[in-house]
Amino acid sequence: MLVQSILIGLIAAFGAFDCQLGTLYAFRPIVLCPLVGLVLGDLQTGLAIGASLELLFMGSISIGAYVPPNETVGGVLACAFAISLGESTEAAIALAMPIAVLTLSLKNIMRVIDPFFVDMADKFAAQGNVKGIYAIHFLLGSALGCVLYFILCSTAFYLGVDAVKGLLDMIPQFAIDGFGIAANILPAMGFAMLGRLVLTKQVMPYFFLGFLITSYAGIPVLGVAILAIIIAIEKFDLLKMGGAAEPALAAEGDDDDDF
Repeated sequence: MLVQSILIGLIAAFGAFDCQLGTLYAFRPIVLCPLVGLVLGDLQTGLAIGASLELLFMGSISIGAYVPPNETVGGVLACAFAISLGESTEAAIALAMPIAVLTLSLKNIMRVIDPFFVDMADKFAAQGNVKGIYAIHFLLGSALGCVLYFILCSTAFYLGVDAVKGLLDMIPQFAIDGFGIAANILPAMGFAMLGRLVLTKQVMPYFFLGFLITSYAGIPVLGVAILAIIIAIEKFDLLKMGGAAEPALAAEGDDDDDF
């Protein structure tokens, strides 16, 4: 149990590190939950929970002053609790958002110490100490987040399994069933949100083309994706990019030709 708690804390710390240093989106549930499942010996459930929670948190992005719930800690702990207690994906969805909101509140409380480090960075800047500024930047940007996520997730998982079990037992069955229905609706909502971003007059014909191919031709999604790559290569002349320029066409005649 202790080793698993430490490993889960390290997974959360990895998500915090990725989130702060120019992310590869490895902090998302779809990446971290399978790792949790691997640690707890149930990769299949980790994959299923990660996909469901990714759809749940798909719209959780920071825009302007809005700070969304913490999908990293929420996803890691919800997946860990659900797998360790033998619960379903619906239980993970029920736990994820409250944990994510609580983590956001804790992070906001931790922000009260930020001005202290900012003042230190100002002093280093006045002294011309570039290394000191880099150290403060790394401390605020990555180190504190990794330590916080590690302590929070490892401690919560080590101490909170019994408490979470009691909480799930208190939730009525109809509420759990409702989360299951929501989990089935989430994929449609997620694709609708993506559609609002990418669907344009130029893209719409290809969208319906893919739908018709999968519905009536029976081609799997992988085949449609390969077909889309071929269309993109042809439409944007990707094969010609970076290649040698085509030789100019020779003149049809020279000065000696009469006709």
